Amino acid sequence: MTAVALTVNGKAVTGDVDPRTLLVQFLRENLRLTGTHVGCDTSQCGACVVHVNGKAIKSCTVFVWQIEGANITTIEGLAEPNGPLHPMQEAFREHHGLQCGYCTAGMIMTAIDMVNRKGHERATTTSSRPLPPAPRP
Repeated sequence: MTAVALTVNGKAVTGDVDPRTLLVQFLRENLRLTGTHVGCDTSQCGACVVHVNGKAIKSCTVFVWQIEGANITTIEGLAEPNGPLHPMQEAFREHHGLQCGYCTAGMIMTAIDMVNRKGHERATTTSSRPLPPAPRP
């Protein structure tokens, strides 16, 4: 077993894990944070996206021991339990930005990362066409 210590959604957490434990498994099975999903088992769909030290990563591609000491934010950590939704969550809700909902958490986490990297006003698609304006908090 390998000891790990992380900060997840602002709370310090520790655990003893098998060295083969993926971050997504640790979040779901050890911490019971089930908003992060495994959708494809091939690291292509993005349903498992979380933020590690402020950057989006696919949590099915990293062993939990590899990010020892990191700050993790999951979909559960975006908004206070009884508070308003994060602006991106609200935008997805308001504009019906989901289908069945299984991968919505990963899409929201990815969208937040894109806005953080590209900016609210300057985000563009890969074809360089401007995106519609991002929602304002």
